[in-house]
Amino acid sequence: MEETQDLILRTLDEQGTIEDSRSLVLPTGASRDDALAALSSLKSRDMITFTTHKREFHVLTAEGEQIAREGSHEARLWNVLPVKGQGQPLSMKDLQQKLGADSASIGHRNAFKNKWIVKDGDGFVKLVSSIQDTTKDLLLEVESSGTLAAGKKALDELQKRKLITIKKDQWYTVEKGPEFSVSVIKMETDLTAEMLASGSWKTASFKKYNFDALGAPTMGGALHPLLNFREEVRNIFLEMGFAEMPTASFVESSFWCFDALFVPQQHPARDLQDTFYLSDPSTSLPPPKSYYDAVAKVHEHGGYGSIGYRAPWSDEDASKLILRTHTTATSSHLLREIATQKGGFKPAKLFSIDRVFRNESTDATHLAEFHQVEGVVADKNLTLGDLIGFMKTFFAKMGLDNLRFKPAYNPYTEPSMEIFAYHSASGKWLEIGNSGMFRPEMLEPMGFPKDIHVLGWGLSLERPTMIKYKYKDIRTLVGHRVNIKQVAEAFAVRL
Repeated sequence: MEETQDLILRTLDEQGTIEDSRSLVLPTGASRDDALAALSSLKSRDMITFTTHKREFHVLTAEGEQIAREGSHEARLWNVLPVKGQGQPLSMKDLQQKLGADSASIGHRNAFKNKWIVKDGDGFVKLVSSIQDTTKDLLLEVESSGTLAAGKKALDELQKRKLITIKKDQWYTVEKGPEFSVSVIKMETDLTAEMLASGSWKTASFKKYNFDALGAPTMGGALHPLLNFREEVRNIFLEMGFAEMPTASFVESSFWCFDALFVPQQHPARDLQDTFYLSDPSTSLPPPKSYYDAVAKVHEHGGYGSIGYRAPWSDEDASKLILRTHTTATSSHLLREIATQKGGFKPAKLFSIDRVFRNESTDATHLAEFHQVEGVVADKNLTLGDLIGFMKTFFAKMGLDNLRFKPAYNPYTEPSMEIFAYHSASGKWLEIGNSGMFRPEMLEPMGFPKDIHVLGWGLSLERPTMIKYKYKDIRTLVGHRVNIKQVAEAFAVRL
């Protein structure tokens, strides 16, 4: 921009006025926008003033230029046809071979409209002995003057045929300002402590403050699609009368995460390759002894209609601290409190949405750290039909009504179901959750009566979000591959 400013100031110094800025030979690589920026900068210093001039005019398109040179499609078609009775009529196929398919089609239509040609047998012949190619004449006039004496209607017709287009031009008349100089003085933009201390502010030139400037746009906060969807799911639960469980404990004991849920101590999910174990501290404080003993007994020897796992109970395994593999660990705490609360049993509907951790490899649909949507309903005589009905209502509120339910096995629920939803972005059915009715071996040691049944489910938050926002890879939704710009521009999902 400095080169352009120097050019403007030198030219003004030599000529006094620049009548038309288009006459300036700008430095290599400089555009008209650069020239306007240079003019505006000099004007802000009162070194120049300038007046803007604008003009709209018409120019020929590529097709218009061809017609201006060779004649209109209809004129060229008329030229190749014989006079009626003096030659062999030409068929449309003949005309297409001579003029090209598009030119023959357009010329044939317009020539008939102008009554220049007539059909003769299977072909066409001239109807008149001479024509006036008005389209060519009008385009030549537009080419020379940028407009038409015939007026707007003729211009609109040529523009409709895409033979001309509007072009805008802008230029400036530049004059010297009250602070004109052939060199640009650097303007100060800030009054600093150093200027005040040295007194240099007295002789410094300060840039005028532009109170009309809008300023640089600021980047506002944006909800990540996952957090946005999390809030939507949370509102669905609250709308359906659920209370939110406290889930701040990422670290849990193996007892509450597995044993209390009747997961056998030999289960593969408790292996190092599936679960993250803590090394310091490595063990937890003991749970209430009476409840602990009841859980250990049903595991080792059975009870409540069950034969148990018939395997030795390990206090060491039960006390190990882990990063929770599901938020059902929190549910087990709260169900124990509900079963032993004063005043007897009261029906409960509880939910939570929080992070869980699995020691597994990541891919397009799996993460080692993800969110689980956990819910339980405790009441008398609940059935599997109640669970299926709830799932359909719950997911319909999310906008997911293309569901499938598949029988499954869980150590702590019987019967159990996996829930699948169709993912249109990948064309596959994705498992989005697991559910079932908690087993008596889990509930009755807690203190629940036999007629109290508990429905439980654990749902993924990431996978329904992928379906809603059409993400193909879960790693672009959560993790180091997330596109921050995409987060800021993501559309809002309203359920």
